[in-house]
Amino acid sequence: MVDELKPGVYFVGALHPDRRLFDKLIPLPDGTSYNSYLLVGSEKTALIDTVDPEKTEILLNNIDSVGPERIDYVIANHAEQDHSGSIPAVLERYPGAQVVCNQKCKGMLIDHLHIPEEKFYIIEDGQELSLGDKTLRFIFTPWVHWPETMSTYLLEDKILFSCDFFGAHIALDGVFVEDKERVYNSAKRYYAEIMMPFAIPIRKNLEILGGLEIDMIAPSHGQVYRDPSFIINAYNDWSSDIVRNVVMIPFISMHDSTRVAVDHLDRMLKQRGIKTLVYDLATADVGEIAMGLLDAATIVFGSPCFLSGIHPSVANAAFIINCLRPKTRFLSMVSSYGWGGRASGQLQEMLPLLKTEMLEPVLIKGLPHKEDLAAIEALSDKIKEKHDGGALR
Repeated sequence: MVDELKPGVYFVGALHPDRRLFDKLIPLPDGTSYNSYLLVGSEKTALIDTVDPEKTEILLNNIDSVGPERIDYVIANHAEQDHSGSIPAVLERYPGAQVVCNQKCKGMLIDHLHIPEEKFYIIEDGQELSLGDKTLRFIFTPWVHWPETMSTYLLEDKILFSCDFFGAHIALDGVFVEDKERVYNSAKRYYAEIMMPFAIPIRKNLEILGGLEIDMIAPSHGQVYRDPSFIINAYNDWSSDIVRNVVMIPFISMHDSTRVAVDHLDRMLKQRGIKTLVYDLATADVGEIAMGLLDAATIVFGSPCFLSGIHPSVANAAFIINCLRPKTRFLSMVSSYGWGGRASGQLQEMLPLLKTEMLEPVLIKGLPHKEDLAAIEALSDKIKEKHDGGALR
């Protein structure tokens, strides 16, 4: 697919609609795209980012369909291989091209792709590069989501080529966003899975970009935004400290005792006007869990004891949640055990990066009795008290 965003600015990337897993972990229900942009100036031609190596041939064919005489610059906004992996093939096709990137990115590209050092043109934050009638300005936007990431701004057309910043794992026909609701959900999933741990630098980078006049945002995954405020406002919300009146309950149950406790907790919270997000970890989509973390003020894990400790499925979920570092305020657990265990203590040890208050867990021997159900109701009251006490601001 080749499309012209503005005169002399072409989308030459590749769709990957049937890809279903990213980083051997992240589900891709809508596939993804690898966005590359060809800028043909009056004097020079630049390619902004490339594509995953699996789609190199599509990229080269798309460039051929535009038909530039040469490529002078390959702009590497980010060294990860889904963006940089086709740089060696582009350099082989266009041996006069230079790789334009920052110093950190250079080192990573040499490490990952063995690009010869003499092929690099190193730029500084805020530096500009002329293509003749088009001017590129390089804006360092680190930690979205690697330390070397930058964005490229086309001054004359006010287009921000933002790389992973503002991206979405989705493969749709047409280069521009038309179905905002669908793209919003994909962008939220993308942010939750990849960007959530970097909320503080993201807020700083949003401030940096706030000084630019942006008419269009062209990310490296998903579609191009002709309404930049749509995705910028979403990022301002997602990266904020705001949590909502939501409790997430990720759980696993071996013999239904924990499930009975979780079902009762779910009912009690709903009766108290609290939204619940319940995920059975036997089948749950990690992306759905990540999206829920953006809103949840409280997480209550449900786990049976497994060989006297936390169930491995819950341990895996806790590991991922700890890595994502959500803005959740409160944490608790309901746990059923048979002859003994220390699941709740293990849970706290597995979540050192979460700045949460631990609410008294409910530990149940076997199938919940009346007093256990009463303890769950007391936990529900405590959660409501905490949410009503100003935690949602």
